[in-house]
Amino acid sequence: MPITTQHPQPGIAVVTVDVPPVNALPVRGWFDLADEVTAAGRDPATHVVVLRAEGRGFNAGVDIKEIQRDKSFDALIGVNHGCAAAFSAVYDCAVPVIAAVHGFCLGGGVGLVGNADVVIAADDATFGLPEVDRGALGAATHLARLVPQHLMRALYYTASTIDAHQLHHHGSVYAVVPREELDETALDLARSIAAKDTRVIRAAKQAINGIDPQAVHHSYRFEQGFTFELNLAGVSDSARQAFLEKGA
Repeated sequence: MPITTQHPQPGIAVVTVDVPPVNALPVRGWFDLADEVTAAGRDPATHVVVLRAEGRGFNAGVDIKEIQRDKSFDALIGVNHGCAAAFSAVYDCAVPVIAAVHGFCLGGGVGLVGNADVVIAADDATFGLPEVDRGALGAATHLARLVPQHLMRALYYTASTIDAHQLHHHGSVYAVVPREELDETALDLARSIAAKDTRVIRAAKQAINGIDPQAVHHSYRFEQGFTFELNLAGVSDSARQAFLEKGA
């Protein structure tokens, strides 16, 4: 299955995304991811969730080919709702979510990581929002949780990437480790959290979310409104098609 949950040790749920070739998720994939993370957090036996991926990179965002194949707006609307659901599932998960990131983390990947509680990254990890090159907007909400405001704007306008060491400098990545040590480092941190009284940790998650200065649900949906405008104007369709033809 593309998205699975395993329990390698008591108290730890590991949600793995494996959608070759680049973990670009279709509509159903985003909802499935939301369901897996939510279910893991609702399980009283789960004290902490690790979100990771197989393959070349952590996440390449949405499946643009699926959107382009759909002559209506159903896929576009579906993927926007799906992304919102997955990002919210990570943020609202009843227990802390550790994102273990390797390779590329783009678009929707930044949405997931920006809403995670802790980020562990491999030394080959890069993060970015290519949205403006695809005729879309979104996840500035989440990139702003990883870097300072003006850097976020520069990265967003230029569709540039930033590496794990730079994010570690800004304090948004907890640790940067060699790729082969990523999973074990994430699990080691998960074990530390899982050893705590889960009643206290679950209360702490609610408390921290409650004092968060960023209303992540509302701000992301606000961003999505401009994506719909660009699609209605025909801007997004031509940008997506140009991207697909360039990669052909």
